[in-house]
Amino acid sequence: MTDHYAALGLASDASQADIKKAFRQQAALHHPDRNSAPEAPARFRAVQAAYEVLSDPDRRQTYDDNRRRNLLDDPLDTAQQIWQNYFKSIL
Repeated sequence: MTDHYAALGLASDASQADIKKAFRQQAALHHPDRNSAPEAPARFRAVQAAYEVLSDPDRRQTYDDNRRRNLLDDPLDTAQQIWQNYFKSIL
């Protein structure tokens, strides 16, 4: 699974303004017209894909949910949240 937050150099709690700012910075840095490195086009596409997902609130929520399920953030914290939610539903 691709980590869109890492592609933009952000933490998972970034605001929409932070996402937009990071996208603009990364896109300018990796744009194939400005960067002649061989990996620049692929990196630019990754930055675009990350922004498409993270800038849309619904797609971001779906991505974050799936990311949590895959324990990409903090595995221990995620496990604790899962157990707390489980015990709350039982009690």
